Order: sequence, then structure tokens, then C-alpha cells
Amino acid sequence: MKRNPKAPKPKPKKRRARHHHNVYVIELDGAVLNHARFRAANPNRDITKPCVYVGCTGLTPEKRFAKHKAGIQANSYVQRYGLRLLPALYAYANPMPYDAARDMEVELAIALQEQGYAVWQA
Repeated sequence: MKRNPKAPKPKPKKRRARHHHNVYVIELDGAVLNHARFRAANPNRDITKPCVYVGCTGLTPEKRFAKHKAGIQANSYVQRYGLRLLPALYAYANPMPYDAARDMEVELAIALQEQGYAVWQA
């Protein structure tokens, strides 16, 4: 059945924006402190708190962690020293729009560093 060309076109349904970006925190093995660059970036670290990596992604944190470990667009510290995700430090904020995730990555890294974590943020 052909549509009448004079009939008004049906309006496309408005899509609700789906937020799918996430921040994530990965615990790093303490051996990362053997790197002078990592130590220099964290002069005020609390030795009782773990070393962490903070990032943001359009994937789930689990998928992104797996990519780091597989060497796909990986941070070298995470690839070599990544142990596990620490969802207690980031899950409250996810998911969010891209701009918010990008900003939250920086804010979370600063907040964790102020709490004494040794932080690496890309």
C-alpha cells in the first residue's frame, strides 16, 4: 500500500538519551610504586591505602578492564599491575553522559588522592 504523498509524514519518536558512559577505579599491585614516575605523582600517599587507576569509558567497567589487561588501548600500569575493579569507589555515579564522565574522572581522581590513595589517571 502506497502512502499518500500529500499526507503529513509521521513524526519520529523522540528518543530518550541513554547515558552509557562510566567512570571506573582499578586497584593496582603495589609493585607499581617501583616506577619513579608513579611515586612522583603521589608524594602524599597513605601507605595503608591501595594504588589505583581512574578512568572513564563508554563500555562497562568490566569490559574496559578486560581490554586493558589484553593490551587493547591499555594503560601500561593497568596492563602490568591491574588487579581488580573497585566498584565501591565509583558505582554510585554510573552511568552518565560523556561530558559528565570526563569531568567525574578528574574529580574522582583528585578526591581519591586527597584521601591518600596513590592515583594514576589518564
